[in-house]
Amino acid sequence: MKKISIIILFLTTTFGFSQEKDSTEVVYKKRVLETIEVDFLMSYYKQDGIHSAVSGGNGMEELTNITPTFVVAIPLNDDDVLTVDAGISAYSSASSGNINPFDSNTPSPWQASSGASAQDVLTSLVLNYSHSSDDRNTIWNGHISGSVEYDYSSIGFGGGVSRLFNGKNSEVSVNANVYLDTWKPIYPKELQDFVDYGGMNGGIYDDFVITPGQISSEVYNPVNFKEHDKKNRNSFALSLAFSQVVTKKVQGSIFMDVLYQNGLLSTPYQRVYFADKGDFFINEFQLADDIERLPDSRFKLPIGTRWNFYLNEKFTLRTYYRYYFDDWDISSHTFNIEIPYKLTDKFTVIPMFRYYTQQQSKYFAPYEGHVSTDKFYTSDYDLSTFAANQYGFGINYTDIFTNMKIWKFGLKNIDFRFNHYDRNDGLSANIFTFGVKFVQ
Repeated sequence: MKKISIIILFLTTTFGFSQEKDSTEVVYKKRVLETIEVDFLMSYYKQDGIHSAVSGGNGMEELTNITPTFVVAIPLNDDDVLTVDAGISAYSSASSGNINPFDSNTPSPWQASSGASAQDVLTSLVLNYSHSSDDRNTIWNGHISGSVEYDYSSIGFGGGVSRLFNGKNSEVSVNANVYLDTWKPIYPKELQDFVDYGGMNGGIYDDFVITPGQISSEVYNPVNFKEHDKKNRNSFALSLAFSQVVTKKVQGSIFMDVLYQNGLLSTPYQRVYFADKGDFFINEFQLADDIERLPDSRFKLPIGTRWNFYLNEKFTLRTYYRYYFDDWDISSHTFNIEIPYKLTDKFTVIPMFRYYTQQQSKYFAPYEGHVSTDKFYTSDYDLSTFAANQYGFGINYTDIFTNMKIWKFGLKNIDFRFNHYDRNDGLSANIFTFGVKFVQ
């Protein structure tokens, strides 16, 4: 942090001297950001479903997540802006709680556990610095970030450059980002105790009776399970984009991301059940045969386009399309449309719709769809074949004159959105988002 401050101070001082030296040559240069801007953002997300990955593709997926975030943009001088983005993401999850469902006398994949893993808080911080050239046609930016939660931490850094030309009607941008993440692996309780006590010699096995799901002499013995050696997950991304003002009423852009990941890419606490192994239960909860296992590398390539059309003084049409594929054999299509309608000079309503369809990974199979001789396996339905619809509306209030004041800051914008999400595998969710912007 100290080093970053020194760099920012050096850049600010250097640019300041150069501007002072050339002040006789520059008549006027508009500041990139006139005053401090403060955004408060809040989202509330609630979902439920029937295919919990924690219980091997079978069980409740109830989850609630709240994410308050502050974003503060600070002009350092005419050319430079420092943006601070700080927030938390607090969740409670019935399915994550079932990493250890045995804190109840009646463990079941269809009821919530009160264990420590049932809730967590992720804390994140992002610092972004941008510099614009005197003609405002070139913008450089760089950022560092960090986040931490109970079993996961991440640091990131990156930067990019944007170039405007053709009378600022065309723009090309290139950005590169690196994220270095570390797991603190948590495993399903029955597997962890089996390893820690050398079999069924302690832990939960002293407290419960194991019931076989079939008549057999076989005993519970998860021989496939072993703890992960790797605990790091690294992500590298290169983003390219081109945007163009086609006419006064039409704007378009195309973009492409190239992403590569390596390290521990599976989730350590997601169970898998094998078709060629016997079933064993404690009450209604089936004991895991192993955890999810996926390759230690992944290549992703999304390509997309956006087009905005100014229809008339009341209506605007915004469209978005993206095609995605990766080397795990997942491919998907996303289409999004918004039609803002201007009620008054200050109020706009925004109906919206999003459609998504996906073809599954070659490593996915549903509950008891894998066999123990497979090398890779998962029953996470996020990697399955499915289609989803999301529809909702938004209300936006904008006051360019910031007549309403709170202390030294004027209210510039309020934005509220609600969306309902439905997936054809039984997952559904409601998403509320709220944002408010103040300027000094």
